[in-house]
Amino acid sequence: MTVSYSEPMTRAFERMKTALFKPFDLHKWFIVGFTAFLAGLADSHQGSTGSRGHWQTNFRDVLAFPHKAWVWLANHPWWLAAIAFLAFLILILGIVVLWLSSRGQFMFLDNVVHNKAEIAKPWKEYRKEGDSLFLWRLVFHLAGLAAFVLFAILFFTTASRIYDETRFVPLPVSWILGTGALFLLMIVITGYVATFLKDFVVPIMAKKRVPATKGWAIFLPLFREHAASFILYGLIIFALMIAFIILVVIAGLVTCCIGWFLLVIPYIGTVVTLPFWYGLRAFSVQFLAQFGPAYELFPPVAAPETTETT
Repeated sequence: MTVSYSEPMTRAFERMKTALFKPFDLHKWFIVGFTAFLAGLADSHQGSTGSRGHWQTNFRDVLAFPHKAWVWLANHPWWLAAIAFLAFLILILGIVVLWLSSRGQFMFLDNVVHNKAEIAKPWKEYRKEGDSLFLWRLVFHLAGLAAFVLFAILFFTTASRIYDETRFVPLPVSWILGTGALFLLMIVITGYVATFLKDFVVPIMAKKRVPATKGWAIFLPLFREHAASFILYGLIIFALMIAFIILVVIAGLVTCCIGWFLLVIPYIGTVVTLPFWYGLRAFSVQFLAQFGPAYELFPPVAAPETTETT
């Protein structure tokens, strides 16, 4: 089959215009914008110019920073306790935000698919799917955090060993490039998993009314069959996000920074930029629908009534 990108994007744009501008309803914007705000809650985007010896000293200090920080904290137990308590509070807040965001994913999707502006009904209707999504994302986030912490530990210990063994000669370029490539690969894999989860697994969960693990089990065979198409989809989403950021910067400059003040206000910023988020959500659903009726979420368009003349 031929996978299209322009046609789903065109249909998503038309749905966004119909839903948000025909007619324009400010109340609807605030309701749908709230569900979009909930859905996006958890998504949350100088080197030294001195002498060689000065660069070496600074770089050695950077490599030694984790050890020095731990020694300092061990000698100041009250600061260690305060930081641990703050980290615990941040963890609890993050879990609550992730739970709200997981339920919000289904609320926003339901409003986009059915061209509605509801909060209470989809909040209750997708309780099981939202909780399943939350648990899956929690495990994924914790695993990702552990992977990046492990990477940081290996980076500092290996870099310090190489730096000491080579008598402070700059680190090998091959090691720097390899480490950078590994870190970039981790970022790319994490980004793609998060994108596929939100854009495809969540719609599958909503349509089939299945938990997250089952949603992935349905999506992965489809991904293996059309891997290149889905990878290109991720690149298009990334390009759209970059274009959106550029437009936001331009809008802020044109409005003498007033636009930026609106965008940084939680919830209000989502409402102001709702057409973009609405269009992205509709685009993902339209793109998925290409792969057969089993992946279609939008209700069929009613055919116009015809009157017979005698």
